[in-house]
Amino acid sequence: MSKPADASADLVQLFKSIGLTQSKAAEAAKNPKSAGTEKQAVLLSSLAVQSGKLGTGERSYAVDAILDERLKSTDQVTAASKYLESHSVPLNDTEFGSECGVGFSITPEQLSTQVNEYVSSNPTSGWENLGATIGGLKGTELRWANPLELKTAVERVFTERFGPKEAAKSKAKESKKDTAPKAAKAAESSASASSSSKSVFSEGFLGRLHKPGENPQIDPRLREQHLAATKGLVYTRFPPEPNGFLHIGHSKAIFINFGYAAHHGGKCYLRFDDTNPEAEEGRYFESILETIRWLGFEPWKITYSSDYFDKLYELALELIRRDKAYVCHCTGDEIFANRGGEERGPRKACAHRTRPISESIAEFEKMKNGHYKPGDAILRMKQDLESGNTMMWDLVAYRVLLSPHHRTHDKWKIYPTYDFTHCLCDSFENISHSLCTVEFIASRESYEWLCDALEVYKPRQSEYGRLNVTGTIMSKRKLRKLVEDKYVRDWDDPRLYTLIALRRRGVPPGAILSFVSSLGVSTAASNIQVTRFEQTVRQYLESSAPRLLMVLRPLKVTIENLAEDYILWLTKPLHPKVPDLGSSKVPFTRTIYIDEDDFRLVDSPDYFRLALGKTVGLFQAPHPITCTSYKTDPTTGRPIELICRVEMDAKKPKAFIQWVAQHAPSGSPVHVDETRVFYPLFKSENPAAAQPDFLADINPDNLEVVSGAMVELGFWSLAKRAYVEARKESEARTRKALEATADAAGSSAVDDDTPKATSEQLVGKECIRFQGLRVAYFTVDKDARLACLDEADGAEPSRKDGDYIVLNRIVSLKEDSGKAA
Repeated sequence: MSKPADASADLVQLFKSIGLTQSKAAEAAKNPKSAGTEKQAVLLSSLAVQSGKLGTGERSYAVDAILDERLKSTDQVTAASKYLESHSVPLNDTEFGSECGVGFSITPEQLSTQVNEYVSSNPTSGWENLGATIGGLKGTELRWANPLELKTAVERVFTERFGPKEAAKSKAKESKKDTAPKAAKAAESSASASSSSKSVFSEGFLGRLHKPGENPQIDPRLREQHLAATKGLVYTRFPPEPNGFLHIGHSKAIFINFGYAAHHGGKCYLRFDDTNPEAEEGRYFESILETIRWLGFEPWKITYSSDYFDKLYELALELIRRDKAYVCHCTGDEIFANRGGEERGPRKACAHRTRPISESIAEFEKMKNGHYKPGDAILRMKQDLESGNTMMWDLVAYRVLLSPHHRTHDKWKIYPTYDFTHCLCDSFENISHSLCTVEFIASRESYEWLCDALEVYKPRQSEYGRLNVTGTIMSKRKLRKLVEDKYVRDWDDPRLYTLIALRRRGVPPGAILSFVSSLGVSTAASNIQVTRFEQTVRQYLESSAPRLLMVLRPLKVTIENLAEDYILWLTKPLHPKVPDLGSSKVPFTRTIYIDEDDFRLVDSPDYFRLALGKTVGLFQAPHPITCTSYKTDPTTGRPIELICRVEMDAKKPKAFIQWVAQHAPSGSPVHVDETRVFYPLFKSENPAAAQPDFLADINPDNLEVVSGAMVELGFWSLAKRAYVEARKESEARTRKALEATADAAGSSAVDDDTPKATSEQLVGKECIRFQGLRVAYFTVDKDARLACLDEADGAEPSRKDGDYIVLNRIVSLKEDSGKAA
């Protein structure tokens, strides 16, 4: 067969691998554009991997976009796959191009200018922030730039600002003492700042939002009053319901609302939407504030929907007086039938819609005074039953609830609904940008109708795509089921994706913000695989986490040609690429421990670690070792001790393994009581689709607890410094937050049960993070007991009686997929 025929067959096979039918694949292969470059073949192969969820039409569209060179990079193909998952053909070519970087072009001069502007607007202290800066720039439109050209441009800017890279390293080495916590914190703050870079808020969806005062009003005086109250600043709010713990999806809303206001020099409220006393608990209020602060944000003011109950009640009466609301006694089934029922038939008004205004006022008063039981009477807005929008079909404004409220106690027997409360509280607080997720698009008409019906200031609602992470559960009801039925230990179990669980697992807040920022903000939902989130965390920790020698499953090694009392103290860097993190000292002695996975009884040509007669290097130790014999357990046959010799004059070995040394006088090694290795809680990408319910999808092997792991001696000083630095920063930040809160409250400040900023909210054992060399990234769990953390700052840290060390695996190492943990 001829080469052209071979090539054509290969193309057909490639197109079929993407999911095209035989006929479509053959048609695409005949296209002259298909004789493209090897690079296009790579892009098509990338599409084949990512297009599993796409329909045939969407796959064909993506193939055409590659062949006509609209898509020129794997990043663009990834963005296109994501976009096409939520959009069906026919497509808006302009929108597709915007979301996927089609036509992106930039000159070297423009690239240099944008990099300079980015570095100037983000706190960058030196070469140790190189990775975080490049990562942050990839959250901007420069994600479409050539990666090598982008890296070169950043390095050029860094050289101009901080001098040559090697000179910067040398300077850092001169003063390593006590710099580790500061350097780690600098890396964390830099990455956090990068994640909320200005481009996210000035481009795309957020960049196209209106300016304060541009949202139309029914009366021009309302606009003037609004601008007089806000002085033309951006006002946003984050309005969670205090009926559960926040999850990773909420991190996007927090980032957008607080970040957008901060970017424009505005203000962001934390408003608790506490209109359902039956579901609210005090611990949720405290946790929500603590989580927002942990992510790096401070509310300008903390308010409650219940602050406005009196005002909302008066406006409900006014709505009745204007003949735009009425008290209804229909049952839920009757309301459903009047709205067309199962058949979606014609809608009709209920018998109460035309009742006299005075009668509705009297009935509403009876509702307020407890005359009716829940379900016997509701107040409905008189909207537009002929509208095609279901959110205009006379929504409920007030309902009867007999539960006491956490703040107003037994004062009220009626409570406003979300649809009545939300827009009016936004109006009271002069919100300029009411930012919410796309499931509220239909509510926008009702939102604006109510404000206009009452002739109050009307904020502008704008909707963005929500964040969903696959392979996990975010429903509060389902999370509660997992907790109550003991599938997990609590709401902060590290196997969950609540934000308190991610915090306990050790995920840095800056990594979460970096993840959210990298996704961008648009109207399309972000359905992201857990693996992508974990990769962001891994990249973040790569440049910020110190590295310690660690063996997860120790195997004793006796070095026969060293004396019993031999000891050599080694100074090792805590990070080979970040000298500012400092160093640690470890002993090298006759008895060491390696990981049992680094030794085999049966050698093979493709195995480079330790075996009988084989030589390997020890990370950061001066000499390699050779195994000469071993001892085994007589029952199991497993090796329990290796006999080795140190090779003083050996050539550089092919492989290096981690180790820790036995030296009782110094307390080496540090013995870990529990190492908790977490695996996915669910088996599939979509647990909610499992039958009969999501519990059937639970992975039975989602937790491994390893006893007896060992860590190098530097663990103690690292833990102490990280904790002390976190406490000092927390105290300083909390003082500033309390001062700002007092200024914002002014003379209206009251001493009530509103949660307050405290330094304790920001300090936990999870701030102690490190990479166990060649093992994984770890943090200290809150169950651990480390007495040194409570000692005076200057005290020498070491193990004390009663200490109990518990480590959580944060994420595995990318290059370590073949090893346990």
